[in-house]
Amino acid sequence: MYCLNFLEWEELKLSYNFKQEEIENIIKHFGKEFYEKVLRDIEVYTEKWSLTSFQFIPSYSANIVFTCHSETFGNVVLKIGNPNAREVFTEFNTLIEYDGRRFCTVFDADIENGVIVEEWIKPGIPLRNENSLEKRLFVFSSLYNDLHITPAKSEIYPTYMEWVDKITAYMSQQKDCTELYVYMRHAQEICHSLSSVYSQKMLLHGDFHHDNILLGKDGKYKIIDPKGVVGDPIFDVPRFILNEFGDDITPELHEKINGIITFFEKSLDIPNDIIRKCLFVETAMGICWCVEDGSTPDEYPSLVKTVAFAEAMLNH
Repeated sequence: MYCLNFLEWEELKLSYNFKQEEIENIIKHFGKEFYEKVLRDIEVYTEKWSLTSFQFIPSYSANIVFTCHSETFGNVVLKIGNPNAREVFTEFNTLIEYDGRRFCTVFDADIENGVIVEEWIKPGIPLRNENSLEKRLFVFSSLYNDLHITPAKSEIYPTYMEWVDKITAYMSQQKDCTELYVYMRHAQEICHSLSSVYSQKMLLHGDFHHDNILLGKDGKYKIIDPKGVVGDPIFDVPRFILNEFGDDITPELHEKINGIITFFEKSLDIPNDIIRKCLFVETAMGICWCVEDGSTPDEYPSLVKTVAFAEAMLNH
């Protein structure tokens, strides 16, 4: 086994010194107990996977993320998450099932402790940085077509319909945002209708958008950060479109989204009206997740405006 000498340990200890602001953000988002877990995990997995050259990625989303170098695997991404979160388990298993086909490779994990080590895509430029809309749509289409597989054990993943039903049930209890609940109920009805016709049980990414599509050194894009959810492939399209909305709902946006839907109708061979329905379902669910994640009542009018725009797109 590779052993670190004293100087290497001293260098590593320095690289682990979180800035005070980063410590506060970790504790704010995850709690003090989780921050202490991260410190313990860094020590454990540095030895386990011979890790050096840590760089902290301050995303504060589902995991604490580092890029680093492994004597065993090369350039890697280390993710430290909540061992009780199902997402760690489903991400790991999704990457195992796809086995590097258009996705990043997963090298190892300690799922019981919520830790994954996977391929670091370099240079890792997100598709969001591509200025050409047509190029972005072409890249997504090329990754999406013929991507999806039947999971070996579908029962270990949530279903897309379960996602929709769960957030609808949550919104039914939120008395201060009934307008959003009405939109979510409409989306739930549409999703049930879609699922009765588009009923394949394939392994979906679940969050298939620009920032999870990274440029590799071979000039090809790879997919990262799958949620791991079972459903028809049509439900893996709308999150990408939703991420083309931007900050403001404008007449120009209506024209842009219509163009994207027309492009995908041809490139993905999915009927125009089906894409529109999927987009409304995904938008309503995403907006309601914002409420679940702590959006304040002051933000509700903006959230309503976004989901109302997606509903209006149902009628072109």
